[in-house]
Amino acid sequence: MLIMVRDNNVDQAMRVLKKKMQREGIFRELKQRRSYEKPSQRKARERAEAIRRSRKVARKQAQRDGLLPPSKPKLRPGVAR
Repeated sequence: MLIMVRDNNVDQAMRVLKKKMQREGIFRELKQRRSYEKPSQRKARERAEAIRRSRKVARKQAQRDGLLPPSKPKLRPGVAR
């Protein structure tokens, strides 16, 4: 992963790095690796994640097909509209 620092602006480069790491799932993986996870627990977690992903894809497809109403945009606190 390569982050370019422009005009010695390290703060902006750090924000970009954190955002890329968040998208890649590195923080989630680090949190999981802090303690040992039994293989049976890992399989159950991965199975649940796969089910969650497939349901999300099915829900999005149903929304595109017009079978479900479109989801409402999430309101973020502190953002004026």
